Amino acid sequence: MGTHADISQAIIEALYEEALMLADDVRATFDLSHNHLPAHENDFARIALSVEGLRTTTRMMHALAWLLNRRAYFRGEMSEFQLRRHGTLPPDRPADPDNLDYLSPRIRELIGVSEMLHARIARLDQAWRDSFEMRPAAVLRLRERLDRAVGEI
Repeated sequence: MGTHADISQAIIEALYEEALMLADDVRATFDLSHNHLPAHENDFARIALSVEGLRTTTRMMHALAWLLNRRAYFRGEMSEFQLRRHGTLPPDRPADPDNLDYLSPRIRELIGVSEMLHARIARLDQAWRDSFEMRPAAVLRLRERLDRAVGEI
């Protein structure tokens, strides 16, 4: 992986540690058995909390899976082919602004932090994947070189 992008094992380990701490905070925050909304809260607030809790938890699971795949690659437990095939970060589903209106500032901040972490990892994933793709210009240059070589025969 080091030959294709500047994603080092140290970067992955630092992101993994950050993601683990954030995932623990997300779990504690959205644990609905302990997160009792006051009786005066309406059903929309409860639904918003459930929906955004699921989105945030899923986002964190995707980030952790991506990081775990990279850790496995760096440890030699996964080949580059396997990583390219199975190590894609799914696109994020950002929070619904209407739902955020029902949530406390602390929960909104936690959701925002999880979205920023996912975005950082998505940029790394995209940069790494871009290093494998041939750009159309490169393909055209290759065709031109082949045409010239065949013309010389």
